[in-house]
Amino acid sequence: MSNARCWRRRLVVLAIATSSLSGCATVGSEPGIATACPPVVEYTRELQARAADELDLLPEGSAIAEMLADYSVMRDQARACRPHTGDIADS
Repeated sequence: MSNARCWRRRLVVLAIATSSLSGCATVGSEPGIATACPPVVEYTRELQARAADELDLLPEGSAIAEMLADYSVMRDQARACRPHTGDIADS
């Protein structure tokens, strides 16, 4: 495995881990501003591992890899938008 592929895989794993952990984040809100939070689809560890493997097969500088990084940020934002209820399912 080349050094670049190794780092890309680590980046994907880090992005997935960050997305998984960000469900615990809290966000302040301003009174009077209505917010609609989009749903966040949860993926199994197996599917996440398969996605990381498939990402490794993409050519260096792939547009798909860049788009996935953006998607990870949007998932983090959607999770932060949700009100925290304290349920285990929220994490």
